[in-house]
Amino acid sequence: MINDHRPLWVKHLIRIFEQWHIRHFIAPHFESFGSNPMLMKPWNVNVHGRHINVGNNVHMVTDSHRKISFSTWTFGDHQGHISLGDNVLVCPGCRFDSASNISIGDNCMFAAGAYITDADWHDVYDRTEVVGMTRPVTLEENVWIGDGATVCKGVTIGKNSVIGAGSVVASDIPENVIAAGNPATVIKPLDPDRDLVTRSEIFKDPGQLERNTQAIEHYLLKNNTFAGWIRSKLLPRRGD
Repeated sequence: MINDHRPLWVKHLIRIFEQWHIRHFIAPHFESFGSNPMLMKPWNVNVHGRHINVGNNVHMVTDSHRKISFSTWTFGDHQGHISLGDNVLVCPGCRFDSASNISIGDNCMFAAGAYITDADWHDVYDRTEVVGMTRPVTLEENVWIGDGATVCKGVTIGKNSVIGAGSVVASDIPENVIAAGNPATVIKPLDPDRDLVTRSEIFKDPGQLERNTQAIEHYLLKNNTFAGWIRSKLLPRRGD
């Protein structure tokens, strides 16, 4: 579908339902869940295990075919922990699996299909032994993980750094660089003369953010009708 044919009031009802679903079916599964969550289709977020914490202003974009998953493993001496800071963006298909600790700083971004893991999940030599080797993962503030990238056990990625799409990060990446490849290596530093604007800027004035969002929705959907929306679902035309 090229255009959003929903009437404005329908979109508002969907937003109300999504917030209700978050409060009643998503937030209770986390050990802590911050204020002002924005989860698109929150029923596609899967949460398994203890000690999973999310900060304020988390933004998750999901799809029925690309769900978001947070899992911690409890087995013997292993206990996983996952913590996301404030203003974190998580795109469709991202997975976070922990048997020790995954720590995500404020303003980090995860493109579609990113995978963060702190364990091998089976021993290299004894394939019947679950979890295997595990070492904590740390992403410092404002890290951006590209589409389909994997961050492996024991890795620390320094603040502001960018990981290219499809990369496999198997060793530490310093701050303020762009890294890519398999295994990921530093390609170039970020320009020290350029100002970095983080996602925290979006949430400095929540009231203004809400007004801007409503103004955009009104501009895009104000002429939509319920009949036109139903027609687009049942009898779509070229250009819809």
